[in-house]
Amino acid sequence: QIQLVESGGGLVQAGGSLTLSCAASGGTLSNYVMGWFRQAPGKDRETVASISWNGGRTYYANSVKGRFTISRDNTKNTVSLQMDRLKPEDTAIYFCAADSGVGLSTRAETYDYWGQGTQVTVSS
Repeated sequence: QIQLVESGGGLVQAGGSLTLSCAASGGTLSNYVMGWFRQAPGKDRETVASISWNGGRTYYANSVKGRFTISRDNTKNTVSLQMDRLKPEDTAIYFCAADSGVGLSTRAETYDYWGQGTQVTVSS
């Protein structure tokens, strides 16, 4: 069973940048579609971005398109989320997740494995 651990969260001012990383153990990330999700207090979990097993296809939520970039390095078993031009509304707990299915899913319920999350706080 694959385990996922996120890192890189923190406090940043609006307009700043952060890079989140997700490291996998107990399995090979290249077997999975990977996604980043976020959940703000009192809100539903939101799909942020996802990436196909070889990085050839990506998906971004409209709210982050043009500001966030998802990438993966299957040789290092890691997935990253580069977040630029951050806004206070990006404040949330960010989770990475792995989907063993074949499609580029944007639905949280299709993802099989989840990390514990990392807090991102953007101050105005």
